[in-house]
Amino acid sequence: MMHTAANMQRPIHPLDHIVLPTASLESAEARLTALGFTVAPRGVHPFGTENCCVYLADGTFLEPLAVGDAEVAAQAIMAGNVFVARDHTYREDHGAEGFSAIVFGTEDADTDHRAYVEAGISAGEKLDFSRPFTDRSGKSDTVSFRLAFASGRDTPDAFVFTCQRINAPNVDRATLQVHANGAIAIRCIAAVSDDPAGQQALLAKAAGGSHVSALPNGRLVLPNADVAVMRPEELETEFGIAAGGRTALRFVAVIFSVADPRGTERLLVSAGITHHLRDGRLVVPPAPGQGAAFIFEDVK
Repeated sequence: MMHTAANMQRPIHPLDHIVLPTASLESAEARLTALGFTVAPRGVHPFGTENCCVYLADGTFLEPLAVGDAEVAAQAIMAGNVFVARDHTYREDHGAEGFSAIVFGTEDADTDHRAYVEAGISAGEKLDFSRPFTDRSGKSDTVSFRLAFASGRDTPDAFVFTCQRINAPNVDRATLQVHANGAIAIRCIAAVSDDPAGQQALLAKAAGGSHVSALPNGRLVLPNADVAVMRPEELETEFGIAAGGRTALRFVAVIFSVADPRGTERLLVSAGITHHLRDGRLVVPPAPGQGAAFIFEDVK
């Protein structure tokens, strides 16, 4: 039997970042700063969207995403840009604030795209683009990306893609990775579904195939984080978060590892951030500029 490059066993992808649609970057910057995160200078995409990322010491990051130029974004959608099209659909269905996608890191987005097509989970054509990057000292460089997109046929509320850095920025992110709230890593992504097993299988394929390991509790285990797909009632029981109505798949929460949970709590209290304690975790519900629930737990 002949094996193509796409259906040969691929390495398990790590979590790279998450996408958090927001109405405006001003709102996201203000909220994330109040939560004790260091927010990077804004990045502008060539297809009408823009971001203000939060980089963590484990190499993952948050991407708050706003529409900076609606006319350019509309043109990108007409040209078949899957990234902008899915962002537009998410905003149409859920409003401007939310958690629309998780992104896996990859060394070969071309192979990922072929694998997604063969598995029947491709969400559309690959996307290549470049944009400038600036660190806090003002040093600039250009970074280039290649993205491959996956989605289930019944998952309009969420999608995943892989991100290959064709040209990594030659800038120092060290100061951007230090946060007043003590966050050092993304430990887990929580999603809700009426069919957790089915959606877990979809995410496993997107992350590198059915050989991806899973813990007994059903979490998808990536090299650097877990992805937990839960029923809405399970999410509410574990984290005290109301997940809303029925859904095929929706990303709802980010669990961060923090070095000093008590220090994190003091910061939240001093900033007047609404939160609650759940089994030793600090749970901050979504708010404008913060499209997902943020959960802080001890790194130990």
